[in-house]
Amino acid sequence: MEKHLGNSPMKVVLAYSGGLDTSVIITWLKETYGCSVVAFCADLGQGEDLEEIRKKAEATGASEVYVRDLREEFVSEFVFP
Repeated sequence: MEKHLGNSPMKVVLAYSGGLDTSVIITWLKETYGCSVVAFCADLGQGEDLEEIRKKAEATGASEVYVRDLREEFVSEFVFP
């Protein structure tokens, strides 16, 4: 079901964790607002299987998925600035 509602965005970038909430919201955004959803996941050293997170985002309908290794930036800018 593709519908675009007035001033609603055509594309949404979602900070994606791979959990239930962010997985469900992909489908909800697509069905409710008719927008494409870009999933973004940052590797901050959390030890998650990022390839599985990528596959899950694709399976739940994300139009694009980006997984970035931001461990160095996280440590240098937030842990030991």
